[in-house]
Amino acid sequence: MIAIILPKEKFFQYLHIGVFNFECLVMKESIIRNKSFQFSLKIIQLYKKLLNEKEFIISRQLLKSGTSIGANIEEALAGQSKKDFTAKMSISSKEARETKYWLRLLKESELTKIKVNDLLDNIEEIIRMLTSIVKTSQNNLTKN
Repeated sequence: MIAIILPKEKFFQYLHIGVFNFECLVMKESIIRNKSFQFSLKIIQLYKKLLNEKEFIISRQLLKSGTSIGANIEEALAGQSKKDFTAKMSISSKEARETKYWLRLLKESELTKIKVNDLLDNIEEIIRMLTSIVKTSQNNLTKN
């Protein structure tokens, strides 16, 4: 279990999905929702830069997987059941790992001079958060 220390003005929200309560996974201002959205915006900016450099293949893959993370998190937060929530968060986790792959490939292939180290740090953090959410959700599924 990962403990997240937050400023005093942040309060935890209980998310009730069916008969299942999520505590500390979702807050009034969801950390993972916000981080994935901000990451998507950065991916879109990178995509534009890559297109200007005539890089069309990896840029498209990055755009698809990088923006899919947040879209699946949004779907998970509106999930109709605990199983639906867990499944969508798992998909987000997989998309995050795919995005990390494309970023690493872009960096190591030297197709561009654009630095992606900050994006790699961002995606690592998102992967850690999603892994924690998915593991906790799966454990709670098996308890019920």
